[in-house]
Amino acid sequence: MSQMVLALILFAIMYVLLLIFSEKRWIIALAAAAVFLAVGILPLKSAAGAINWNVLMMLAGTMATVELFIQSKMPARMAEGLLKITPNVKWAIVALSLFSGLISAFVDNVATVLMVAPVGLAVAKKIKTNPIPVIIAIAVSSNLQGAATLVGDTTSILLGNYAVMGFNDFFWFHGKLGICFAVEAGALMTVPVLLWLFRKEKAKVHGEVTTEVHDYVPTVLLLGTIILLIVASQFPSKPELTNGIICCGLAAIGIIYEAIRQKGSDVAVSVIKSIDFKTLLLLAGLFMVIEGMTEAGVIDAIANLFVKAGGGSVALMYVMIVGVSVLLSAFIDNIPYVATMLPVVTGISALLGIEPYLFDFGLLIGATLGGNITPIGASANIAGIGILQKEGYKVSTKDFIRIGIPFTLVAAVTGALVIWLVWA
Repeated sequence: MSQMVLALILFAIMYVLLLIFSEKRWIIALAAAAVFLAVGILPLKSAAGAINWNVLMMLAGTMATVELFIQSKMPARMAEGLLKITPNVKWAIVALSLFSGLISAFVDNVATVLMVAPVGLAVAKKIKTNPIPVIIAIAVSSNLQGAATLVGDTTSILLGNYAVMGFNDFFWFHGKLGICFAVEAGALMTVPVLLWLFRKEKAKVHGEVTTEVHDYVPTVLLLGTIILLIVASQFPSKPELTNGIICCGLAAIGIIYEAIRQKGSDVAVSVIKSIDFKTLLLLAGLFMVIEGMTEAGVIDAIANLFVKAGGGSVALMYVMIVGVSVLLSAFIDNIPYVATMLPVVTGISALLGIEPYLFDFGLLIGATLGGNITPIGASANIAGIGILQKEGYKVSTKDFIRIGIPFTLVAAVTGALVIWLVWA
């Protein structure tokens, strides 16, 4: 059996296990990497180099800073201030949805839902309306704008490192509009959808700002992370781990500051616990598996297969990449999917003789938004449903797709169209 066939079989087994045992994904990925090393598909000397340490450091540092930001209660205060200026429930839901989208462009999607959903739940209870569609709208909006910036989502960080994109490149890249504008165009087009879905919610909203913020340092650190990433983007020849060091460095400053301010180590423990080490280990395993597949020739073979299926047409290939990404991401985790497909779409681009960015951005648009079709398509959706279940509300698939499908279709088509017009 050739190494390429063996690598493909092992990868297929790994992916099936990832789908079946979602809680053990990190163990499965690391075990698959160990098998790749054991059978010689990935040389042992290449294992450490296959892992993108910059990605892992960026994720860990951002997670820690975001946890401090949440503990400061600044997001809750911002949401309450937003509600204060809305005329009725319909616009309050739209405002909360857009706000969750804005926050999730810089903060993890699940963390965004955990911050904004309680505010939406309180509003729904206050005016005695069904909170289920309110929380769903917040969840799907948080998923949408994760692709807008380098730090918005794990998939964005993966793209940024694979395509060598800095923070600024998500806004303006190679003399053209970046993916951020396509995401925002999709977000704006969802406003009429939300207004129509909530057209009957006309009750008045009486918002009050009651949350007090006593610590502004986490907010400064989060803004500082963004600013330093922007500055670092101006230096293309910077050291490989620069972004990771920025994120981890500011997180460390925040932890030390809070430990001194609170005169104890409790905050350090809570912040470290908030870091999703399982996702970091999952990515480490995936990086090694994908490197092994690349060396075995699997990635090139898959790229060739796509090109043959598309008949060499760039337009048809783009539609296939976006469409398949939307459909698959409705049912599978988009992190391993994007990590696997980035080298594939780069290979497709090379075979067609074009730059990879059209397909890269189309992949991210489809994979990010596809999770909004079903309740299990994204972690933020699961988090939102969990909040409702704790309050005693039962969320059916019908409740979710009533909002998720029109929201996803409008946002995905708009975003994909903008990318095509700019980058085709």
